[in-house]
Amino acid sequence: MSKVVKVIEVLAQSEKSWEDAAASAVKAASKSIDNIKSIHIVNMNAKVEKGKITKYRINAKISFQIK
Repeated sequence: MSKVVKVIEVLAQSEKSWEDAAASAVKAASKSIDNIKSIHIVNMNAKVEKGKITKYRINAKISFQIK
């Protein structure tokens, strides 16, 4: 039996870390999507102000199984 999986692209950011941004992306997606199976970080970048990182940003692909 095959399983059908859908992938969406999500942008997220955090003031703490890239890991926190990833957790935020999963948390936000899980509000409207069930059966999330994985997150793949496509790109990471950061906003810098006055020589310090102020925002950690990610582009991620979230995979979830369709019933």
